[in-house]
Amino acid sequence: MNQMPEMTENKYPIKDFLPLIIIISIIIALTAIHQFHYGFSFMGAMRIFMAFFFLVFGSFKVINLKAFAKAYAEYDIIAKQFFGYGYLYPFLELGLGIAYFFNWMPLYTNIFTLLLMLISAWGVLTELRKGRQIVCACLGVVFKIPMTYVTLGEDLLMASMAAIMLLM
Repeated sequence: MNQMPEMTENKYPIKDFLPLIIIISIIIALTAIHQFHYGFSFMGAMRIFMAFFFLVFGSFKVINLKAFAKAYAEYDIIAKQFFGYGYLYPFLELGLGIAYFFNWMPLYTNIFTLLLMLISAWGVLTELRKGRQIVCACLGVVFKIPMTYVTLGEDLLMASMAAIMLLM
């Protein structure tokens, strides 16, 4: 039901990723504007990027929460076992976005983000290794973006930024 059409060579055209590219570009622009206004710092830029990322991605998931939960259960290791987790996950992202934006309890926020993103990455990697072609629920079900190594990269990028912020 959430299966992607069969593709020869397992490649997707760039237009399949256009919504993701536009949204990430907007998040980068918002981060740059914020940094220009408040003064640039590497840590501040990462924190604000993560805030906008989680707020935007979590918001898209909430638009059709039921469909997101169903799509997410296709590949997330926790949502496969506990369907209700798919209903909770967007709100975890929104909470992280708020926590990053206000720099609230950064140690715990980064630890939680690191764990959450590594768990998510594990689920994505597991499905990619199986060769399944499914829709990524990273932007909810508003856009039909294929789950590829781009999805894995998103999760690992957020985990890496949380780890860097923990180490610094």
